Amino acid sequence: MSGGLFDIPSDLQNTYWGLVGLHLREALIPVVGGLVVALPIAQLCVRLRWLYPPVLWVTTILYAIPSLAFFVVLIDYTGQTETTVMIPLGVYSLVVFVPAIVDGVRSVPQETLDAATAMGLGPVRRYFQVQLPIAAPAIIAGLRVATVSSISLVSVGMLIGNQGGLGNLLNDGMIYHQPRLVWLSVIGTAVLAILADALLVVVRILVTPWMPRGGRKPRPVDEPEPVTAALEDAVR
Repeated sequence: MSGGLFDIPSDLQNTYWGLVGLHLREALIPVVGGLVVALPIAQLCVRLRWLYPPVLWVTTILYAIPSLAFFVVLIDYTGQTETTVMIPLGVYSLVVFVPAIVDGVRSVPQETLDAATAMGLGPVRRYFQVQLPIAAPAIIAGLRVATVSSISLVSVGMLIGNQGGLGNLLNDGMIYHQPRLVWLSVIGTAVLAILADALLVVVRILVTPWMPRGGRKPRPVDEPEPVTAALEDAVR
């Protein structure tokens, strides 16, 4: 335990990079699951406006439940496993995803929806091929918040049997009075969050080429507007 910088206590039964992989798995799977669940819920909230306030209220209440309380409820059913850590993280992501998707989809002008309908797009194609692409900046902004939050919250899993990824190092560092382990945990988690956020910024740039960039030249007059381009892509 006192050898190299990345030497890990034997009680963790893992290497440092193994803990990094565990941390990413426990953080990213709930985010993806939360996004999949949030998409249909958000679409219902867009179509049924009266549904949005109670859904937002429920997701906010769930977000306010401490993760430890979630663990106590789930541990009888899922045990001291990764699943017990990931379920609360997926639930917490809904409070970010649902408003982001709803606000993004609602920002699509009615004229755009009418044009898409006139081009022969049904409700499903219009949602996936017009509304979601135009709402992509807002959705990815929510994805960035949810991802960084999930990466930071995974460490709480150390409370239920070494299921906290890099957070396990923080726990062992305090037990064995090893500041090296504490710093490995804190810095490692911060680096993962920064890298994940930077990757999502790159994704946003790739999927929203019409968004203005710093130092980018103004769009020529004869270049089609983003909405027009999105509609043309949708009907191809």
